[in-house]
Amino acid sequence: MKELSDEAIAEHIKFGKALPSMHSTMHLYPINGAAGRVGKHETAWNYRDATWTQVMVGVDPDPANNDKTISWTKSYWDALHPYSAGGAYVNFMMDEGEERVKATYGDNYQRLVQIKNKYDPDNLFRVNQNIKPSKKGSAVSA
Repeated sequence: MKELSDEAIAEHIKFGKALPSMHSTMHLYPINGAAGRVGKHETAWNYRDATWTQVMVGVDPDPANNDKTISWTKSYWDALHPYSAGGAYVNFMMDEGEERVKATYGDNYQRLVQIKNKYDPDNLFRVNQNIKPSKKGSAVSA
């Protein structure tokens, strides 16, 4: 997020009051300072102009509450996403799909695909937020 608007704060309060369990939470971190002194194309992370990042964590040790916990977390994300810069920090993501990974890397995604093509064309390193090579099985120079 670039700013915490009154509307976004109201959503945080709404979802904070509706925690599905005492194990669920939301973390809000300031990311100003050194993170903003690096150009957005100098590293893979694209959101150097953001000033806040958040992590929504839906946790409950009882599997019977799984649907309720997942619903709260996804609804919370849906409510706050319109106030976001559009991406994420990949280490905070779960299995959210290729489009979300592309949105997170933004303009840097194609450069990462070129690197993946060169150094991992067979997609050995494919766990978590994977960048898929464009040509499986054949190295392409970057």
